[in-house]
Amino acid sequence: MGASSKSFVGTSIRFLLENSMFLIFGALAGLLWANFDAASYHNITHHIHFAVNDVFMAFFFLIAGKEIREAMLPGGALSSGKTAALPLLATSGGMAGPAVIYLIGCAVLNTPELHRGWAIPTATDIAFSYLVARLIFPRVGGKTHPAIVFLLLLAIADDAGGLIILAIFYPTGEMNLLYLLGGIVASIGIAQVFWRVLKWTSFWPYLLVPGVISWFAFHSGGIHPALALVPLAWCLPHTHSDVGLWEVGESNGADTLNQMEHWWKTPVEIILGFFGFVNAGVELSALGAGTALVACGLLFGKPIGIVFMTKVGQFLGLSLPVGMNGKDLVVVGLTAGIGFTVALFVSVVAFPAGELQDSVKMGALFSFGVAPIALILARVLGVGKKPEIPAEEPSA
Repeated sequence: MGASSKSFVGTSIRFLLENSMFLIFGALAGLLWANFDAASYHNITHHIHFAVNDVFMAFFFLIAGKEIREAMLPGGALSSGKTAALPLLATSGGMAGPAVIYLIGCAVLNTPELHRGWAIPTATDIAFSYLVARLIFPRVGGKTHPAIVFLLLLAIADDAGGLIILAIFYPTGEMNLLYLLGGIVASIGIAQVFWRVLKWTSFWPYLLVPGVISWFAFHSGGIHPALALVPLAWCLPHTHSDVGLWEVGESNGADTLNQMEHWWKTPVEIILGFFGFVNAGVELSALGAGTALVACGLLFGKPIGIVFMTKVGQFLGLSLPVGMNGKDLVVVGLTAGIGFTVALFVSVVAFPAGELQDSVKMGALFSFGVAPIALILARVLGVGKKPEIPAEEPSA
């Protein structure tokens, strides 16, 4: 293989990894297999379901926890109340709006058996919404467009809310506080010894000892073990400031937290490919009320809730970032309706395997349809042009 061929292959693989294409391919593979040979598909996925959803997905949520943690550091997007207030208000609307529409739909369709899925459309997929937003909003002066920053703030806060919802409303069994709290305290205590006393900077001891203890604590305590590594994001040695959400150099730090993300970033993309394969294998005959409820929650509830609560914030005196306008906000609200990864995960924990779970899964899969709608809407509204940022007045 020549140098040019190697370069092409390397570039292609990097593109697939950086844009979560493995997740899409895995989901498509599962969907096609389930519709051509459901028996063999379910036989295979049955044997790897636990390993993928309960063990390996813990690293996906650890990376999500890392983004939340760093956003709260000095200089981070969530460190300033003034900067974070409006996106946090928008997040509350972006989570409440879909849930309300979902539950109203349940009442209208008289489907009380679907009530438990109210949290499915509250999710925003950071990676895919960011990818679509990048196609719409250009960089300005070498920096990320303010509308993208607003979306990422909203999506990260949404992730934090989603983790809380999963922990509180979707336990995997009877809550055992002794196992849960005891294990969490032990894991945090050991991590602090590793950090403050032993001064260990490799992330491996933290994963292998406190991480394993935390996983068993969550598993035995009744909380979904995929969330077990999230507390580690607060327990690993980390930098004391943040350069910004997904800005150049954001993940190149030498601290342990960034080392962990840098090492696990590629494996997590492969894990997401398996996650898509294991969970997206739904027969098309599963289309039903749950599909419509989730899809409507994401397509309508997200933008309505985000725009409404943002307007409430503006009425209270808060302002959109300089260079972002109302049309941008509408497109951002719609783009946030791509809830694929976390929506699919919540579908799995909200309902047992069967007809109900398959119907809401289809709604999560259909959230990809938001992407072309957002692109079309942006073009219709003339969104995507470089924002007009007022020049600073010359000093006297």
